[in-house]
Amino acid sequence: RQQQLCSLLIIRAGALGHSSCGAQSTSGAGKGLFATRNIRKGETVFVERPVVSSQFLWNALYNYRACDHCLRALETAEENAQRLLGKSSLVLPHPEQCSIRKDLHQQCPRCQVMYCSAECRQAALEQYHQVLCLGPSRDDPTHPLNKLQEAWRNMHYPPETSSIMLMARMVATIKQAKDKEWWIKAFSQFCSKTANEEEEIVHKLLGDKFKGQLELLRLLFTEALYDEYLSRWFTPEGFRSLFALVGTNGQGIGTSSLSQWVHACDALDLPMLQREELDAFIDQLYKDIEKESGEFLNCEGSGLYVLQSCCNHSCIPNAETSFPENNFLLHLTALEDIEAGEEICISYLDCCQRERSRHSRNKILRENYLFTCSCPKCLAQADDADVTSDEEEEGEGETDDAELEDEMTDV
Repeated sequence: RQQQLCSLLIIRAGALGHSSCGAQSTSGAGKGLFATRNIRKGETVFVERPVVSSQFLWNALYNYRACDHCLRALETAEENAQRLLGKSSLVLPHPEQCSIRKDLHQQCPRCQVMYCSAECRQAALEQYHQVLCLGPSRDDPTHPLNKLQEAWRNMHYPPETSSIMLMARMVATIKQAKDKEWWIKAFSQFCSKTANEEEEIVHKLLGDKFKGQLELLRLLFTEALYDEYLSRWFTPEGFRSLFALVGTNGQGIGTSSLSQWVHACDALDLPMLQREELDAFIDQLYKDIEKESGEFLNCEGSGLYVLQSCCNHSCIPNAETSFPENNFLLHLTALEDIEAGEEICISYLDCCQRERSRHSRNKILRENYLFTCSCPKCLAQADDADVTSDEEEEGEGETDDAELEDEMTDV
């Protein structure tokens, strides 16, 4: 399916990109994703599987139960709602609309991590899990991988935007691979940065003490995963580059069995009174969950997607990403008609951020993605004053890491 849809696209070098991710290839030349034929509004441009992905560590620690390979939510919709609400007695109507198949769930017989299916367990085993399986040491705090994960959690608090385990799975994938060069080339497709830019990315993820923290992570990473074939990745410069690659190209993933149940309920053909009652129940449920759990509703992680990483940013995007299959399969959908030869752009900002001033938008983009946007909207507003409104200034202190929780993680 992915190959069929990708025939609609071409990756073009030298594109006038507006992105720190898609607009720079390893050679420094710009690149972008362009349509080769007309695409209609609402059409799926492509469906993409990540090269590698991983659930965020705090998200997993707080019992957001997801398949260890594809991040499919493992709780039923009712269990999901009960946990988020802190109310074990909650009963959801229309339980038949829940898509979770617990009878298909499997676990690794050695370390007991859970998978949504035998297919995911096998896929993980074949790609990286032989290297990363903790076996009986899963709860041993002295195991090198557990030390690495604990150190990461102590440096990178929610809202999470990346995971050290994404890097670990990259290394494990190559260590297990028969054709190691193929995988190295696959990872090399993602953009690289200059040394100064890499430091900015690391600083953003780890904070003011990032240099000492990065060295601690490198030492723990080396203890847990060192491989002579990948020795450069374990040097200070190579580790910083690997860290920056994940920090720059990682695409947020969000899954939710409750969200899937709500979408299924929305599609039910019900009498008007029953429809009104169900809608009122769902509205109140989300209000109650927000009071109890805040904005952290989904199983969340990140992944590396080759095609998605080629999409440049625009403050008026013509496409958006989502995860409607409740797993790591990324769907890129056209927000408007796209003509053959036109560049396909997504937004790294959420809907509210896109409505802010050019100055405010670019402040977020520079801080989080290291580029200044030159999309048509920004160019049209180039003469606007470089100040924020009073309302925006009140919210400036709420940007930073929270700004990274953008619509790209929406389910």
